[in-house]
Amino acid sequence: MTTDRRRAILEGAARVIARRGVRGLRMEELATEAGVSTALIYYHFKDRAGVLRHTLEFISDRADRYTSDEDGTTGPLDALQELEQSLLLEFQNLPEVRENSTAWGELRASAVFEPELRGDLTRATLTWIHDVADLLGCIRPSTPAPALSAAAERLTGLLEGLSTRWLSGALPLDHARELVKEAVSIEVERLDR
Repeated sequence: MTTDRRRAILEGAARVIARRGVRGLRMEELATEAGVSTALIYYHFKDRAGVLRHTLEFISDRADRYTSDEDGTTGPLDALQELEQSLLLEFQNLPEVRENSTAWGELRASAVFEPELRGDLTRATLTWIHDVADLLGCIRPSTPAPALSAAAERLTGLLEGLSTRWLSGALPLDHARELVKEAVSIEVERLDR
């Protein structure tokens, strides 16, 4: 039961952050959104910073789930297909994906003003870069690790920027996906040099 309530709080926090931004996150509104008391929020997360840190982890885990092909519906993928698919699945016109991407962008932007988020955000970003670098290494196994990491950093940075443009309506979904495909192709080709 406790984990259900904790999950409800984290889901509620992601919704509120996506709707109002990090600065608009109020514990009273979160309690209403999650259907719990504010005391229960503080019991589970101690303070607002704890809610933010755990929400970052929650949305990162949720993104891992919807960007992987664990159900096997598309069949086995090679490393290039897996990389491309995992990046393209960040651009889906589904409420959960839009909410997750919006909340991630909000948490990233707020780290400029809330230093207590920086360490967790840095760790989550480095994990993402490492995962992308691992896939690039499967595609080009003889490439040195620093080159793989640099390519992964460029791809993930591009993805975040394109996501912001897509979510703000400045970039159509199909065009964002095409840009991601081109970027993957360019980075893989660059690793051949």
